[in-house]
This record gives sequence, C-alpha cells and structure tokens, in this order.
Amino acid sequence: MTSEVLTSTAGFWYEDSPVTAVDVLNALRRYRTAESAAQRRAREALGIGENALLALRVLIDAEHDGRTVNAKDLAERLEITAASTSALVDRLVRSGHVERHQDPTDRRGVILTATGTSMGQALRVIEELDARALEVTEHVPTDEMAVVVDFLDEMVRVVDDVDAGARTLRRA
Repeated sequence: MTSEVLTSTAGFWYEDSPVTAVDVLNALRRYRTAESAAQRRAREALGIGENALLALRVLIDAEHDGRTVNAKDLAERLEITAASTSALVDRLVRSGHVERHQDPTDRRGVILTATGTSMGQALRVIEELDARALEVTEHVPTDEMAVVVDFLDEMVRVVDDVDAGARTLRRA
C-alpha cells in the first residue's frame, strides 16, 4: 500500500522531467514508512514497544555522553506522564533491559541505565542503521547538505505547528 500523492501523469514517459514538490513529499513519505518499518523490526528484535525503544535510546545516548538519567528526565524526554514512566521503567527492569542504581549524589535518587546485554543488542541495531544512513548521507555534495538540513528543519516546524494546532483545538 502506498501513501504517495498522484497529481498527474504528465512527464511519465520522459526521463528528463524535473523533480516537483510532490515528488519530494512522496520521497519523504517513503522514507518515513521505511524508517518506521526499521524501528518496528528493532522493537521486535528486542521484544519491546515503541516507548521502550525510545527510552533505551535515551539511556544509551546519555551513557555515551557521560550523563545520568533518572525517571523524571526520562519522562521529560519521552513527553509522557510520571505514572507512564514508572510503568515503562518497571517493565524494562522486569525484562532485563534496564537497571536501577542509587544516585551517588542523592541517596533517595535512582539512576537508570540500559543493561549490558540490552545495550549491546540495541546498539547493534541502532548503529547498523545509523552507519548505513551516514554512508548514504556522505555522498550528498557538501553544498547541498545545507539545503537538505534547512528543508527538513522547516518540515519539522510545519509538523510541530500542526501538532500544536491540534492540541489547541482539543482543549477548546
């Protein structure tokens, strides 16, 4: 099943037809679909859900950067409630993906870390995808990279604006 937008068949028979805005949006949709499928495969390989995979990525990135993460930090990063975070962390601890450790700077605090096995599995999946994406990206001419980044940043703003508008409508 495809979600591509079809506007006309003009240029169908000609290979030198210019790329249109619709072509760019269709390519972006194909990429999003492929990325979603890759994340689904990663979740299935680890036996976890979407928020759990995002949580592992937060914990792995924090460890890589030399930062610690507690439940409050995780809730803020995932934009979920404290109760949802507590249930998520409990599930990840029970499944062996996350460990709780006493915060050395706050005796009542708890630091979360991805376990070695889980981290290894998640890192392999994430690093393989990141390496392959980086390889493709490195072939983009340097002067065109800024155009791509600007375009994607503008698309993020458009999506964020739509999401903010939808939240406002729900409250009204």
